[in-house]
Amino acid sequence: MVDNNRFENQIRFVKEIDKLKQVFRQTLLMDKSRQETSSEHSWHIALMALILLEYVEGQIDLLRVVKMLLIHDLVEIDAGDTPCYNELACQTKPERELKAANRIFNLLPMNQAHYLKLLWKEFEDCQTLDSKFANAVDRLQPLLSNYYTEGKAWKKNKVRKHQVITRIYSIKDISPKIWKYASDIVEDSVRKGILSE
Repeated sequence: MVDNNRFENQIRFVKEIDKLKQVFRQTLLMDKSRQETSSEHSWHIALMALILLEYVEGQIDLLRVVKMLLIHDLVEIDAGDTPCYNELACQTKPERELKAANRIFNLLPMNQAHYLKLLWKEFEDCQTLDSKFANAVDRLQPLLSNYYTEGKAWKKNKVRKHQVITRIYSIKDISPKIWKYASDIVEDSVRKGILSE
């Protein structure tokens, strides 16, 4: 028998997360037509994890990683997308996102709310192998987008090479192959003048 209250809470959550489709990020779509939404970003990196898993050193629980990637930006419904190179905005990000996580996940029944909050926190803490891989693809995707859009978002935000390297450096620990590819993109971006030294 269906618990109507539980079901209604789950549907309310489903309706609420639709709002993520309206949260726009700094990153452009690779065809340069517009900024991507946070929901598009989450979908994109979940697929990237599926495709790039073979380059990770260590045992990864792919389903757990995909779950993290699908929920990690739900907090942006309330907190908005915080540009990673905006130091001032990043100072208040943890507090804003925790408040958002509590509100959004608590729309669900208690057991599901608890589970999703734990997954979200694991992604944010970036201590487990699964969360490190999830964070690696979360950092790789905007790098690719910036590269294939001639650095439009980098230029707009006056991003420099050392900032990009700092942002993507954690990829090195999870996959030397992906790290080499990412660092080569950074160097090529500098050579092409789409990223400032």
